[in-house]
Amino acid sequence: MLGRGGCAACLPSYTKWSGLILLEAFIFLAMSGVDVGGGAKLTSVDFEIFGNVQGVCFRMYTEDQGKKLGVNGWVKNTRQGTVVGQVQGPSDKVREMKAWLSKVGSPSSRIDRAVFSNERDIPKLEMRGFGTRY
Repeated sequence: MLGRGGCAACLPSYTKWSGLILLEAFIFLAMSGVDVGGGAKLTSVDFEIFGNVQGVCFRMYTEDQGKKLGVNGWVKNTRQGTVVGQVQGPSDKVREMKAWLSKVGSPSSRIDRAVFSNERDIPKLEMRGFGTRY
């Protein structure tokens, strides 16, 4: 039973909006340095990806994947033909992004090696959003 005045047709829409509101609250709290998720740790990690990763939309797909996972960070091409960047967010989401960077990438890319460095716990997020740097 949905309660007085509730209708089953409205439930999916209500659920969608409730989820978005909760997500926005989570992001706000995380960026404010509040401990979110009952002890969820925030992690930051730098990366460099080697292989055929330039000219194959690797940065665009990385940005899209970062936004999809809800992590913050940036990505950039180097003069050496690699792609570098940084990822910050809840440790489990950063772990997912590391796996994606190591094994998946863009459809036309070939990842030979992924190097992660400077991985550390952070008390609050140091950047907002995920973007491409030039």
